[in-house]
Amino acid sequence: MSEALLEIKNLKKAYGDNVIFDDFSLTINKGEVVVLIGPSGCGKSTFLRCLNALEEIQGGEITIDGEIIDGKGKNIAEMRQRIGMVFQSYELFPHRTILHNLTLAPMKVQKVSKAEAEKEAMRLLERVGLSDKAASYPRQLSGGQKQRVAIARALCMHPEVMLFDEVTAALDPEMVREVLDIMLNLAADGNTMVIVTHEMQFARAVADRIVFIEGGKIIEEGDPEEFFTNPKTERARQFLHTFEFERR
Repeated sequence: MSEALLEIKNLKKAYGDNVIFDDFSLTINKGEVVVLIGPSGCGKSTFLRCLNALEEIQGGEITIDGEIIDGKGKNIAEMRQRIGMVFQSYELFPHRTILHNLTLAPMKVQKVSKAEAEKEAMRLLERVGLSDKAASYPRQLSGGQKQRVAIARALCMHPEVMLFDEVTAALDPEMVREVLDIMLNLAADGNTMVIVTHEMQFARAVADRIVFIEGGKIIEEGDPEEFFTNPKTERARQFLHTFEFERR
């Protein structure tokens, strides 16, 4: 039986009168890769930001291993270390080298020694194929390389779960593959991952479970092969048909 890691119960998120989620519940199990898909503006990215308290929620509860994630709690910095997040826009420090981008948080937040932080950073840069860029600055890298650095930086904190928010959306088509390959490798290694993407072929290949969201509600969820070959709802069929049309 799978063990729950992240539990979202009766989540409510609103911006004033604009309700994004109301009574939204979802469980992410340890070692599971869950891919969230749905039309633009349905709340997928907002949901990810709620998971590590980058967005304040108006109701419900989010827990990791049974501990409540509270953006106003005294232990929020510790909780965020357990949830790594990779953004669409990289969020690298432009004035610091790639190596320094990776070592800064472990040294400042986790009090890791410089030697240990650099050793781990180089190991992870090697993993994403960028060990030769350690002394470079972000401006000297391509978009795909920056995103791979962002993934390595998140991994430096050894999070229990990784969140990916449309990480290929800002990339040129030829750079998308290099980032998706890294994510596929992370999934194969058993990392717990929650991914927001519009790359349907990638979603089908990487996911243990697809969650299709619209209007702040789960319209359909399940096995990726079943979802993509035989969706149960008319809305999911319409959504997938749009992507089929775009590929022609």
